[in-house]
Formats: sequence, structure tokens, C-alpha cells
Amino acid sequence: MEVNSTLVARNYAASKNVTAPDHATSENALMGAAQDFMTTLQNSEATAMSAMTSGADPHALVQALAQTELAVQTAVTVRDKVVEAYQEILRMPV
Repeated sequence: MEVNSTLVARNYAASKNVTAPDHATSENALMGAAQDFMTTLQNSEATAMSAMTSGADPHALVQALAQTELAVQTAVTVRDKVVEAYQEILRMPV
């Protein structure tokens, strides 16, 4: 029985490195998503300001507003999933 548990422990230790999250990649992905979100909002704001002050293309304004709406809906959906996961963790018995 001890040989089997040693073998399991060795296999677990060998596979642990493979399954460990790569913090650099996940941080870069999160930062990239945040930067994309901010860029979308800034571009939409600039388009809206130019449309209101100088009479720029109204189609560009509508497109910018649609992109902003999609970005905000995506951020809200991600937030809701994170909150749901947190609440699920709180419901787990200790």
C-alpha cells in the first residue's frame, strides 16, 4: 500500500508543475483586457466629443456607442461571473 501511495505522490509532484497557473500569462491577459476596455472607452469618448462639437460623422458616433455598450456589457458579465464564483466558494463546506 505504501508503494502505491509513494507512486501517487510522485506522479502528483510531477504533474503539479504542468498544472500550475502561469501568473505572468494570466496577469498579462488581464492587463491587456483592461487596456483594451480603456482604449475602447477613450476612443468612443473622443468620437462622441468630436461629433457633438464639430459635427463629425454620425455613423462613427453610433458605431463608437455600440462598441462602448458591448465593452461595458462584457465587463459586467465578467464581474457577475467573478461574484458568482466567489459566492459559490463561500457556500462550500469547510
